[in-house]
Amino acid sequence: MSNQKILTLDNLSLHEIDTDAELIPLMTPEDEEEMNNEVLPDDLAILPLRNTVLFPGVVIPITAGRDKSIKLINDANAAGKIIGVVAQKDENVEEPTAADINTIGTVARILRVLKMPDGNTTVILQGKKRFEIDEITTEEPYLKATVKEVPEKRPSDKDKEFNAIIDSIKELAIQIIKESPNIPTEATFAIKNIESKSFLVNFVSSNMNLMVHEKQGLLAINDLTDRALETLRYMNLELQKLELKNDIQSKVRFDLDQQQREYFLQQQMKTIQEELGGVSYEEEIEEMRQKAKSKKWDDKIKAHFEKELAKMQRMNPQ
Repeated sequence: MSNQKILTLDNLSLHEIDTDAELIPLMTPEDEEEMNNEVLPDDLAILPLRNTVLFPGVVIPITAGRDKSIKLINDANAAGKIIGVVAQKDENVEEPTAADINTIGTVARILRVLKMPDGNTTVILQGKKRFEIDEITTEEPYLKATVKEVPEKRPSDKDKEFNAIIDSIKELAIQIIKESPNIPTEATFAIKNIESKSFLVNFVSSNMNLMVHEKQGLLAINDLTDRALETLRYMNLELQKLELKNDIQSKVRFDLDQQQREYFLQQQMKTIQEELGGVSYEEEIEEMRQKAKSKKWDDKIKAHFEKELAKMQRMNPQ
């Protein structure tokens, strides 16, 4: 892997963290191949995550507040730094057991552990490869399990359909970045510089605004082409929502700006009229209303007068 360092999103994946670096290098296909060739341990300490899913290659920060999680992280960080990460089925479960976690997860390497002032522990994790829990062997002092690797069906480099899907994912990701006010423009640069096709799929899947069970569904797809297609489907939905939201906001801003301009002009007309010694518009209307009180009209004529007076008032709203 080259030493070139590229500015990325906070969540952007990386092969290795240089503690003195301000920039983070992107994962290359060579890095990914090396990662895929790593031997999966027979058993792993299992870290349940409340509200996120870790994908292979992707780097995420996790804040651990539960005693079991903190002990697991500290023990693993002092040893081989390799753990198993799975998403909880229900994020409200405080002490998850075997029945409360998904069986498909991602082997992770601990890159950095940070002690926070509030007593929590933040750990930076990088996903390595998918695994499936075979059997939970113990729940104390934290979950441990025997695991097996989940094979992934990958298309060839010359697969035209898969390459077309990847191109569509990149194009759509850039459109989403442009439409979203919360995503920094540097993200476009990051997307364009992702060389690994499978990492692109995993990275986009990880960063989409999806429910945990939807991300878990993506992680569980063994065929990379199918996972890429499903990711593309979710991206289309997200882009449609963003465009609709932005269109509505644009219309609201236009209506508000129009009202503000009309109000400003009316105030200017009122000021000019008063400076010229004329009676203000609302004073004229009030004068007519007072004069009408002295008239002996029947109900029909009175209602018609009030209607016309209201029309005049709406012509100069205050």
